[in-house]
Amino acid sequence: MTLTSGIVAGLLAVGHPDLHLGWLALALLGLVLAHVSNNLMNDLADLWVGTDTEDYPRALYAPHPVLSGLTTKRGLLTIALVVNVADLGIMFALFAARGWPIIAFALSGFFLSIAYTTPPLRLKKHGLGEPTVLVVWGPLMVGGTYYAAVGEITWEVIAVSIPYALLSTAVLMGKHIDKLEWDARDGTRTLPVILGEARARWLTRAMMVAFYPALVLLAALGALPWSVLVAFLGISALAKVWSSFSSPRPAEKPKRWPIWPLWFAALAFVHTRRAGALFIVGLAVGAAAGWT
Repeated sequence: MTLTSGIVAGLLAVGHPDLHLGWLALALLGLVLAHVSNNLMNDLADLWVGTDTEDYPRALYAPHPVLSGLTTKRGLLTIALVVNVADLGIMFALFAARGWPIIAFALSGFFLSIAYTTPPLRLKKHGLGEPTVLVVWGPLMVGGTYYAAVGEITWEVIAVSIPYALLSTAVLMGKHIDKLEWDARDGTRTLPVILGEARARWLTRAMMVAFYPALVLLAALGALPWSVLVAFLGISALAKVWSSFSSPRPAEKPKRWPIWPLWFAALAFVHTRRAGALFIVGLAVGAAAGWT
């Protein structure tokens, strides 16, 4: 999803007279490293405050770096620091090329990444994790990458960043619905905990649906080429997962299901992957046709 947001920004920049492919590539690398850093710091922070335990979903659907014995807390911290230092170098290189807005985009993303799970803010614990993802995968990632590529930002770019950010947020909503039982016991009031499972499932479906009319509106306003409407083919993927969001998660792991106890997160990702790929295809067609 991170690469998709970056590629969206790159395709929006095609045809701009000040497009610099080197800075675009460096910004994409910076996004990937920032996501790696975010995951490492989240694991460390959740372990520190006691959220991540042997029976918490994070340690069940994939190996936890510390709880699985892959590394120690000190080792995880060291790796996170190395990745952050590398990303800091990229930030300064882009700052030298494009100016202070690079610092604003980068530090805003870093602050939100830290505040997501780390005390005292712990945004995820107070129902602010989902809006944070919307901002990061939308205006910060797309807007920041676009600015690095061309040296300016427009309202159209910020507006265009929202539809795919809704899909990314839908995946997180699915994940938090899957973890609702554990989070409620832990006192982590994610948005699904606050809303309740049924309303959270409804909101997640609304986010996935909203992607499509948002594309039509932005194309009508001239912020996107009409070719992006090829993304409507993603409705077939939405139809496949739609009914699953109308009822609670299965009581037991389905056969050949690889990431249990995650269920809604995987279903939302199936749609996000298809719709995001088609969105990129539509933007690429528009860029090739000379749309600016």
